[in-house]
Amino acid sequence: MKHFSFSLIAFCLVAACTNKQEMVRPEIESISESVYASGIVKSKYQYEVFSTTNGLIQKILVTEGDLVKKGTPIIWLLNEASLLNTENARLAADFSAVSANHDKLDELKANIELARVKMMNDSLLLARQRSLWSNQIGTLVELEQRELAYSNSSTIYKTTVFRYSELEKELNFAAQQSTKNFQITKAIRNDYIIKSEIDGKVYSLLKEKGELVSPQSPIAVIGDANKFIIELQVDEYDIAKIKPGQKVFVSMDSYKGKVFEAKVNKIYPMMNERSRSFKVDADFVTQPPTLYPSLTAETNVLIRIKEKALTIPKNYLLDNVFVLMKNNERRRVTVGLQNYEKVEILSGLTVDDIIINPIQ
Repeated sequence: MKHFSFSLIAFCLVAACTNKQEMVRPEIESISESVYASGIVKSKYQYEVFSTTNGLIQKILVTEGDLVKKGTPIIWLLNEASLLNTENARLAADFSAVSANHDKLDELKANIELARVKMMNDSLLLARQRSLWSNQIGTLVELEQRELAYSNSSTIYKTTVFRYSELEKELNFAAQQSTKNFQITKAIRNDYIIKSEIDGKVYSLLKEKGELVSPQSPIAVIGDANKFIIELQVDEYDIAKIKPGQKVFVSMDSYKGKVFEAKVNKIYPMMNERSRSFKVDADFVTQPPTLYPSLTAETNVLIRIKEKALTIPKNYLLDNVFVLMKNNERRRVTVGLQNYEKVEILSGLTVDDIIINPIQ
C-alpha cells in the first residue's frame, strides 16, 4: 500500500512538470527581417569649424544657439604681423599705381615732343642743304654736318619713344604685381576672420576669447537649424544587407514609447577598424518636433518582409537548426527570415506540429 502511494506521488510530480512545459504550434503570418543599429542625431550639414591659421581669439561674434547666414563672421583672430603686412601691401599698391606715376610719363612725353620737333627741324635743314649742294652751293662738310645732326636727333627721338614704352610697361607690371600682393595679403588677412560656411545654427563654441587656435583643433560646431539626420553605426556583419532607401524605425529615450520613421540615405564605404562598423546616414521621414545634436537613438533597418510565412518564436529554436517536439524528439529544421521575436521555418515543421520551449 505504501509502495502504491509513492508511485502515485511520483506520477503526479511528472505530470505536473509536463503540464508546466510551454508548447506552441507554428503559425502562418508575415515576418520582417531587420538589422539593429545604434545611432546619434546630428544636424543636417553639421560640421566642425576649423581655423586655417594659428592665432589668438580676439573676439567671438556669436553665442551658442544663434542663427547665422553663410559668410557670417563668427570669430576674429588677432595677428599683428598680418595687419602690418596688409597695410604695407596696400601702401605699395598705392605707390605703384600707374595713376601715381603720371608725372614720370608726362616728363617723357614732353621729351618725346622736344625730340620730335628737333628731328623735324634737322630734317628740314638737311633737305635745304641737299638742295643747295645740288646747285653747287655750300660745302660737302656742311652737308655731312646736317646729315649727322638729323641722324642724331632721329636716334634721340626713337630712344625717347622706346624709353616711354618701357617705362609704361614697367609701371603697369609693378602696379599689377603690387595689387596682386595686396590681394594675397588681404586673403591671408581674411583667414583671421572665421566665417560660417552654411545657413544654420551655432550649436557649440569650443574656444574662449584669448585662447590660441590652430588648424588642428575645432573651434565651433554649426549645422542646419531645422533638419536632422541619424548617424548609424552598422556592424560589418550586417553592412551587406543595407541599401539606400530602406526604411528605418527609430526610438529615442527623449520620446519614450514612440517610433519615428526614417530612410537610409548614404552608406560610407570606409569601415572604422576600431569598432568594426560602418557609418550610415538616415533621413527622417517623420521627424520629432524637437531635436538636438548628439541625442542617442536605437534603430531597426527593415531589410525585407515576407507574407504568409510559417513562423515560430525565436526562443524555441535550438542551435539555430533544431526544435524540440512534444515527444522530446530533436527535429532539424531549415530557417529563413529572423527578427528578435520570430523565425521563419522553411522546412521541417507544419502548422499541425507542436513544439516545446527548450528553456523552461
